Amino acid sequence: METDNDTRISEFLLLGLSEDPKLQPLLFGLFLSMYLITVCGNLLIILAVSSDSHLHTPMYFFLANLSFVDICFTSTTVPKMLWNIQTQSKLITYEGCITQIYFFLLFSSSDDFLLSVMAYDRFVAICHPLHYMVIINPWLCGLLVLVSWIMSVLNSLLQSLMVLQLSFCTEVEIPHFFCEPNQMIQLACSDTFLNDMVMYFLIVLLGGGPLAGILYSYSKIGSSIHRMSSSQGKYKAFSTCASHLSVVSLFFCMGLGVYLSSAATQSSHASAVASVMYTVVTPMLNPFIYSLRNRDIKRALKRIIGVPVM
Repeated sequence: METDNDTRISEFLLLGLSEDPKLQPLLFGLFLSMYLITVCGNLLIILAVSSDSHLHTPMYFFLANLSFVDICFTSTTVPKMLWNIQTQSKLITYEGCITQIYFFLLFSSSDDFLLSVMAYDRFVAICHPLHYMVIINPWLCGLLVLVSWIMSVLNSLLQSLMVLQLSFCTEVEIPHFFCEPNQMIQLACSDTFLNDMVMYFLIVLLGGGPLAGILYSYSKIGSSIHRMSSSQGKYKAFSTCASHLSVVSLFFCMGLGVYLSSAATQSSHASAVASVMYTVVTPMLNPFIYSLRNRDIKRALKRIIGVPVM
Protein backbone atom coordinates (compact mmCIF):
# COMPACT_ATOMS: atom_id res chain seq x y z
CA MET A 1 0.00 0.00 0.00
CA GLU A 2 1.09 3.55 -0.68
CA THR A 3 2.48 5.66 2.14
CA ASP A 4 3.33 9.34 2.36
CA ASN A 5 5.79 11.39 4.38
CA ASP A 6 3.60 11.51 7.49
CA THR A 7 3.02 7.73 7.45
CA ARG A 8 -0.62 8.01 6.43
CA ILE A 9 -1.72 5.18 4.19
CA SER A 10 -4.33 5.38 1.45
CA GLU A 11 -6.10 2.01 1.78
CA PHE A 12 -6.93 -0.76 4.21
CA LEU A 13 -7.80 -4.41 3.72
CA LEU A 14 -11.02 -5.70 5.28
CA LEU A 15 -10.39 -9.40 5.92
CA GLY A 16 -14.07 -10.11 6.60
CA LEU A 17 -15.51 -13.01 8.57
CA SER A 18 -13.66 -15.69 6.62
CA GLU A 19 -10.91 -15.83 4.00
CA ASP A 20 -12.02 -19.23 2.70
CA PRO A 21 -13.08 -18.71 -0.98
CA LYS A 22 -15.62 -21.55 -0.72
CA LEU A 23 -17.52 -19.71 2.02
CA GLN A 24 -17.79 -16.38 0.17
CA PRO A 25 -20.95 -17.26 -1.87
CA LEU A 26 -22.62 -18.53 1.31
CA LEU A 27 -21.70 -15.38 3.24
CA PHE A 28 -22.89 -13.19 0.35
CA GLY A 29 -26.26 -14.91 0.16
CA LEU A 30 -26.71 -14.96 3.93
CA PHE A 31 -25.89 -11.30 4.52
CA LEU A 32 -27.77 -10.11 1.45
CA SER A 33 -30.87 -11.91 2.72
CA MET A 34 -30.49 -10.48 6.23
CA TYR A 35 -29.92 -6.98 4.85
CA LEU A 36 -33.01 -7.09 2.63
CA ILE A 37 -35.13 -8.44 5.50
CA THR A 38 -33.82 -5.67 7.76
CA VAL A 39 -34.55 -2.88 5.29
CA CYS A 40 -37.98 -4.20 4.24
CA GLY A 41 -39.06 -5.07 7.78
CA ASN A 42 -38.11 -1.73 9.28
CA LEU A 43 -39.58 0.19 6.32
CA LEU A 44 -42.87 -1.62 6.92
CA ILE A 45 -42.81 -0.55 10.57
CA ILE A 46 -42.19 3.08 9.56
CA LEU A 47 -44.94 2.90 6.93
CA ALA A 48 -47.38 1.31 9.38
CA VAL A 49 -46.76 3.97 12.04
CA SER A 50 -46.98 6.87 9.60
CA SER A 51 -50.10 5.66 7.78
CA ASP A 52 -52.25 4.52 10.74
CA SER A 53 -53.65 7.34 12.88
CA HIS A 54 -54.11 4.91 15.79
CA LEU A 55 -50.31 4.57 15.93
CA HIS A 56 -49.64 8.30 16.20
CA THR A 57 -48.60 7.97 19.83
CA PRO A 58 -45.25 8.54 21.60
CA MET A 59 -44.45 4.81 21.83
CA TYR A 60 -44.83 4.26 18.09
CA PHE A 61 -43.12 7.57 17.28
CA PHE A 62 -40.02 6.29 19.08
CA LEU A 63 -40.39 2.88 17.42
CA ALA A 64 -40.46 4.46 13.95
CA ASN A 65 -37.31 6.41 14.79
CA LEU A 66 -35.64 3.22 16.00
CA SER A 67 -36.56 1.47 12.74
CA PHE A 68 -35.05 4.32 10.72
CA VAL A 69 -31.84 4.18 12.75
CA ASP A 70 -31.65 0.39 12.34
CA ILE A 71 -31.86 0.71 8.56
CA CYS A 72 -29.05 3.28 8.56
CA PHE A 73 -27.00 1.29 11.09
CA THR A 74 -27.00 -1.86 8.95
CA SER A 75 -26.47 0.12 5.74
CA THR A 76 -23.23 1.51 7.18
CA THR A 77 -21.48 -1.87 7.14
CA VAL A 78 -23.27 -4.60 5.18
CA PRO A 79 -23.39 -3.08 1.63
CA LYS A 80 -19.61 -2.55 1.63
CA MET A 81 -19.03 -6.13 2.78
CA LEU A 82 -21.36 -7.44 0.06
CA TRP A 83 -19.58 -5.31 -2.55
CA ASN A 84 -16.16 -6.63 -1.48
CA ILE A 85 -17.36 -10.24 -1.63
CA GLN A 86 -18.98 -9.74 -5.04
CA THR A 87 -15.92 -8.00 -6.56
CA GLN A 88 -13.47 -10.29 -4.72
CA SER A 89 -11.78 -7.22 -3.31
CA LYS A 90 -10.95 -6.41 0.28
CA LEU A 91 -9.96 -2.80 -0.23
CA ILE A 92 -11.46 0.22 1.50
CA THR A 93 -9.97 3.69 1.20
CA TYR A 94 -8.69 5.62 4.20
CA GLU A 95 -11.43 8.21 3.70
CA GLY A 96 -14.04 5.46 3.32
CA CYS A 97 -12.87 3.87 6.54
CA ILE A 98 -13.11 7.11 8.52
CA THR A 99 -16.55 7.77 7.04
CA GLN A 100 -17.68 4.26 8.01
CA ILE A 101 -16.41 4.77 11.56
CA TYR A 102 -18.28 8.08 11.85
CA PHE A 103 -21.64 6.71 10.72
CA PHE A 104 -21.19 3.45 12.64
CA LEU A 105 -20.68 5.40 15.87
CA LEU A 106 -23.49 7.82 15.00
CA PHE A 107 -26.17 5.18 14.46
CA SER A 108 -25.02 2.81 17.20
CA SER A 109 -25.17 5.69 19.70
CA SER A 110 -28.60 6.72 18.37
CA ASP A 111 -29.82 3.14 18.83
CA ASP A 112 -28.50 3.22 22.38
CA PHE A 113 -30.24 6.49 23.28
CA LEU A 114 -33.54 5.61 21.60
CA LEU A 115 -33.76 2.34 23.52
CA SER A 116 -33.33 4.26 26.77
CA VAL A 117 -35.94 6.83 25.69
CA MET A 118 -38.37 3.99 24.93
CA ALA A 119 -37.75 2.54 28.38
CA TYR A 120 -38.56 5.92 29.94
CA ASP A 121 -41.76 6.05 27.87
CA ARG A 122 -42.85 2.64 29.19
CA PHE A 123 -41.91 3.67 32.75
CA VAL A 124 -44.21 6.71 32.63
CA ALA A 125 -47.00 4.75 30.88
CA ILE A 126 -47.08 2.00 33.53
CA CYS A 127 -45.98 3.78 36.69
CA HIS A 128 -47.78 7.11 36.06
CA PRO A 129 -50.61 6.24 33.64
CA LEU A 130 -52.87 9.15 34.66
CA HIS A 131 -50.15 11.70 33.86
CA TYR A 132 -48.78 9.95 30.76
CA MET A 133 -50.24 12.30 28.12
CA VAL A 134 -49.18 15.33 30.14
CA ILE A 135 -45.58 14.17 30.70
CA ILE A 136 -44.91 12.47 27.36
CA ASN A 137 -46.24 15.28 25.21
CA PRO A 138 -45.27 15.92 21.55
CA TRP A 139 -42.81 18.65 22.56
CA LEU A 140 -40.96 16.30 24.93
CA CYS A 141 -40.96 13.48 22.35
CA GLY A 142 -39.31 15.75 19.78
CA LEU A 143 -36.85 17.05 22.36
CA LEU A 144 -35.80 13.56 23.48
CA VAL A 145 -35.17 12.44 19.89
CA LEU A 146 -33.30 15.68 19.11
CA VAL A 147 -31.07 15.35 22.18
CA SER A 148 -30.38 11.71 21.23
CA TRP A 149 -29.19 12.78 17.79
CA ILE A 150 -27.10 15.66 19.13
CA MET A 151 -25.34 13.42 21.65
CA SER A 152 -24.74 10.79 18.96
CA VAL A 153 -23.30 13.34 16.52
CA LEU A 154 -20.95 14.74 19.16
CA ASN A 155 -19.80 11.27 20.18
CA SER A 156 -19.13 10.08 16.63
CA LEU A 157 -17.46 13.36 15.66
CA LEU A 158 -15.11 13.27 18.67
CA GLN A 159 -14.05 9.65 18.17
CA SER A 160 -13.67 10.01 14.39
CA LEU A 161 -11.46 13.09 14.79
CA MET A 162 -9.31 11.22 17.28
CA VAL A 163 -8.86 8.32 14.85
CA LEU A 164 -7.83 10.89 12.21
CA GLN A 165 -4.92 11.88 14.46
CA LEU A 166 -3.49 8.37 14.42
CA SER A 167 -0.71 7.23 12.10
CA PHE A 168 -0.79 3.87 10.31
CA CYS A 169 2.45 2.40 9.00
CA THR A 170 2.64 -1.06 7.45
CA GLU A 171 -0.14 -2.98 9.25
CA VAL A 172 -3.17 -2.29 7.08
CA GLU A 173 -5.16 -5.52 7.46
CA ILE A 174 -8.35 -5.09 9.51
CA PRO A 175 -9.53 -8.49 10.86
CA HIS A 176 -13.17 -7.46 10.56
CA PHE A 177 -15.93 -6.96 7.98
CA PHE A 178 -16.00 -3.19 8.56
CA CYS A 179 -13.77 -0.47 9.98
CA GLU A 180 -14.56 -1.16 13.62
CA PRO A 181 -13.15 1.70 15.77
CA ASN A 182 -11.40 -0.51 18.31
CA GLN A 183 -9.71 -2.56 15.59
CA MET A 184 -8.51 0.62 13.90
CA ILE A 185 -6.98 1.90 17.11
CA GLN A 186 -5.13 -1.39 17.61
CA LEU A 187 -3.60 -1.13 14.11
CA ALA A 188 -2.14 2.34 14.67
CA CYS A 189 1.62 2.69 15.02
CA SER A 190 1.34 5.95 16.98
CA ASP A 191 0.48 6.29 20.66
CA THR A 192 -3.13 5.24 21.28
CA PHE A 193 -3.36 5.75 25.04
CA LEU A 194 -5.61 8.81 24.77
CA ASN A 195 -7.82 7.10 22.17
CA ASP A 196 -8.25 4.06 24.41
CA MET A 197 -9.08 6.15 27.44
CA VAL A 198 -11.60 8.31 25.59
CA MET A 199 -13.21 5.29 23.90
CA TYR A 200 -13.73 3.35 27.12
CA PHE A 201 -14.83 6.46 29.00
CA LEU A 202 -17.50 7.12 26.35
CA ILE A 203 -18.56 3.48 26.39
CA VAL A 204 -19.15 3.69 30.14
CA LEU A 205 -20.81 7.12 29.88
CA LEU A 206 -22.92 6.71 26.74
CA GLY A 207 -23.42 2.96 26.97
CA GLY A 208 -23.52 2.31 30.70
CA GLY A 209 -25.50 5.47 31.45
CA PRO A 210 -28.50 4.65 29.24
CA LEU A 211 -28.32 1.01 30.32
CA ALA A 212 -28.48 2.08 33.97
CA GLY A 213 -31.49 4.24 33.13
CA ILE A 214 -33.18 1.30 31.40
CA LEU A 215 -32.53 -1.02 34.35
CA TYR A 216 -33.85 1.61 36.79
CA SER A 217 -36.98 2.14 34.66
CA TYR A 218 -37.71 -1.56 34.51
CA SER A 219 -37.07 -2.06 38.21
CA LYS A 220 -39.82 0.52 38.85
CA ILE A 221 -42.02 -1.07 36.19
CA GLY A 222 -41.52 -4.49 37.81
CA SER A 223 -42.54 -3.10 41.19
CA SER A 224 -45.65 -1.49 39.71
CA ILE A 225 -46.65 -4.69 37.92
CA HIS A 226 -46.12 -6.71 41.10
CA ARG A 227 -48.50 -4.41 43.01
CA MET A 228 -51.29 -4.84 40.45
CA SER A 229 -54.17 -6.92 41.77
CA SER A 230 -55.52 -8.00 38.36
CA SER A 231 -53.68 -10.81 36.59
CA GLN A 232 -54.99 -9.49 33.29
CA GLY A 233 -53.57 -6.08 34.08
CA LYS A 234 -50.22 -7.63 34.93
CA TYR A 235 -50.14 -9.53 31.66
CA LYS A 236 -51.08 -6.46 29.62
CA ALA A 237 -48.44 -4.31 31.32
CA PHE A 238 -45.75 -6.94 30.91
CA SER A 239 -46.61 -7.61 27.27
CA THR A 240 -46.07 -3.94 26.38
CA CYS A 241 -42.51 -4.20 27.75
CA ALA A 242 -41.50 -7.70 26.63
CA SER A 243 -40.59 -6.67 23.07
CA HIS A 244 -38.48 -3.76 24.22
CA LEU A 245 -36.71 -5.88 26.83
CA SER A 246 -35.83 -8.46 24.18
CA VAL A 247 -34.27 -5.85 21.92
CA VAL A 248 -32.42 -4.20 24.80
CA SER A 249 -30.97 -7.54 25.90
CA LEU A 250 -29.71 -8.36 22.40
CA PHE A 251 -28.25 -4.95 21.65
CA PHE A 252 -26.60 -4.09 24.96
CA CYS A 253 -25.34 -7.56 25.87
CA MET A 254 -23.67 -8.10 22.50
CA GLY A 255 -22.55 -4.50 21.94
CA LEU A 256 -21.03 -3.89 25.36
CA GLY A 257 -19.70 -7.45 25.43
CA VAL A 258 -17.70 -6.91 22.24
CA TYR A 259 -16.10 -3.69 23.45
CA LEU A 260 -15.43 -4.65 27.03
CA SER A 261 -14.06 -8.10 26.13
CA SER A 262 -11.64 -6.49 23.68
CA ALA A 263 -9.79 -5.09 26.69
CA ALA A 264 -9.08 -8.62 27.93
CA THR A 265 -8.63 -10.64 24.73
CA GLN A 266 -7.02 -10.26 21.32
CA SER A 267 -9.37 -12.66 19.49
CA SER A 268 -10.30 -10.44 16.55
CA HIS A 269 -12.24 -13.19 14.77
CA ALA A 270 -14.45 -13.80 17.81
CA SER A 271 -15.05 -10.05 18.09
CA ALA A 272 -16.04 -9.85 14.40
CA VAL A 273 -18.50 -12.73 14.74
CA ALA A 274 -20.00 -11.22 17.90
CA SER A 275 -20.33 -7.86 16.14
CA VAL A 276 -22.65 -9.49 13.59
CA MET A 277 -25.17 -9.98 16.40
CA TYR A 278 -25.69 -6.31 17.22
CA THR A 279 -24.87 -4.75 13.82
CA VAL A 280 -26.86 -7.13 11.60
CA VAL A 281 -28.98 -9.63 13.55
CA THR A 282 -30.56 -7.26 16.08
CA PRO A 283 -31.76 -4.68 13.49
CA MET A 284 -33.17 -7.58 11.46
CA LEU A 285 -35.06 -9.06 14.41
CA ASN A 286 -36.50 -5.77 15.69
CA PRO A 287 -39.45 -5.62 13.25
CA PHE A 288 -40.37 -9.23 14.03
CA ILE A 289 -40.06 -8.74 17.78
CA TYR A 290 -42.23 -5.62 17.80
CA SER A 291 -44.79 -6.71 15.20
CA LEU A 292 -45.38 -10.29 16.39
CA ARG A 293 -46.21 -9.17 19.92
CA ASN A 294 -48.19 -6.07 19.01
CA ARG A 295 -51.80 -6.21 17.80
CA ASP A 296 -51.83 -2.58 16.66
CA ILE A 297 -48.78 -3.07 14.44
CA LYS A 298 -50.17 -6.34 13.05
CA ARG A 299 -53.47 -4.64 12.22
CA ALA A 300 -51.70 -1.78 10.44
CA LEU A 301 -49.45 -4.16 8.49
CA LYS A 302 -52.43 -6.27 7.47
CA ARG A 303 -54.13 -3.17 6.10
CA ILE A 304 -50.98 -2.16 4.17
CA ILE A 305 -49.91 -5.49 2.65
CA GLY A 306 -53.30 -7.18 2.65
CA VAL A 307 -51.96 -10.33 4.34
CA PRO A 308 -52.54 -11.23 8.00
CA VAL A 309 -49.37 -11.06 10.12
CA MET A 310 -48.98 -14.04 12.43
